[in-house]
Amino acid sequence: MRRRTFVKHSVAATVTAVLADFMKAFAAGEADTAVGKPLGRWEKGHFQVHFIYTGVAESMFMIYPDGTTLLLDVGDHPAHMRGKKQIPILPDMSRHAGEWISRYVTRVNPNGRKVDYFMLSHYHSDHGGSRSYHAGLSENGKYYKSGLGQAIDFLDIGKAIDRAYPTYDDPIVKLDNDDGYMCANLKEVYQEMIRRGSKVEKFRLEKGSDQLNPLHEKTDGFSIRPLCANGRIMLPDGTVKDLYKDLIERNHPKALNENGMSLGMVFNYGKFRFYTAGDFSDRIKKADGTAVQVEDLMAEACGTANVVKVNHHGHHSMFPELVKALKGQVYVACMWDQLHMTADTMERLADRNLYPEPRLLCPGVFTKERREEDAGKAWIKDIPETLYEPKHVVLDVPPGGETFKFSFVRAADESMTVESVISLVTRG
Repeated sequence: MRRRTFVKHSVAATVTAVLADFMKAFAAGEADTAVGKPLGRWEKGHFQVHFIYTGVAESMFMIYPDGTTLLLDVGDHPAHMRGKKQIPILPDMSRHAGEWISRYVTRVNPNGRKVDYFMLSHYHSDHGGSRSYHAGLSENGKYYKSGLGQAIDFLDIGKAIDRAYPTYDDPIVKLDNDDGYMCANLKEVYQEMIRRGSKVEKFRLEKGSDQLNPLHEKTDGFSIRPLCANGRIMLPDGTVKDLYKDLIERNHPKALNENGMSLGMVFNYGKFRFYTAGDFSDRIKKADGTAVQVEDLMAEACGTANVVKVNHHGHHSMFPELVKALKGQVYVACMWDQLHMTADTMERLADRNLYPEPRLLCPGVFTKERREEDAGKAWIKDIPETLYEPKHVVLDVPPGGETFKFSFVRAADESMTVESVISLVTRG
């Protein structure tokens, strides 16, 4: 057997062994033909989510079944200064993340440079860019080319959606800390986008919102349900709960945890559901002094999901009530630090007492340092060994959402080489 053929079969065997207890189907033949080749192009009728690995930022690129595109976050962050906490920065540091992400997008985007929607989940640099880590000032000298501020030089964005535009005061944004400085930079970036022909608007947390709808043609079974924004969650019946209202009225804080302000949504495609909510996480005190995790409060709003983008990179997040409600088949994380997908988070995600069905834990990377630190932990069995090295993670859902697959794509260069494939049957 040739070495390449042996590697392909080894990958398929490893993944099958890890997932055998709950996979009703594993497309070994499909994996064999895809592995070692560049990722195929998006097919009309398929819903794709690309979790783009850089090692410094969070960014996801979505292609709807009709070809409408959404870039969700494009950060840039000095993660290379984290010392032993640093994870591999890829492809390398010759370019900033805003450019690497844009180059990735143009490789997979059926519309080239044209991106229909950009959405910023919240005002943190690893999601939107930094004033202290950048590729220089803009030509007009008004904003830093970092994250979104750099990406607009490479991508033509139709509409940008922000959590608090244009007043940046919903419910509170402290203007003299890093969140506020980011807002100041964003104001200028958005103004430049408008000058170039883009639209910018505030995210609408309302039932039946058409704000992110497909633009080219209606797709049966595809819909987007807004879930959270600015410290509020929306229940399935359209009722909006303000999680911070009592805290604000009682304590009059000058600032709030920006993570808890994150935007979130559930994407539905036939039987399939995908959950994403930025860094949604926080611990708030009620009037009687007891503390509550906002993620546990999310449990009554989110419903189940087949694939879950892990909140806050898995950094001490994903609390029990939320995990129990989501019942994810696959949990995917966007990582830029050794302190992401922390052991306590992994234990909750893997806890069969919360729900019995098996699941796959899919960090963007699981480094040698983490494997040594967490050696012997039961949840490690839920991470296929093929995912230990950094990968772009590409979710693909065909029409009807009866099945879905993950392609794990080489991140060390721009070859887009598929290194392994997992196919699953959607659990109802």
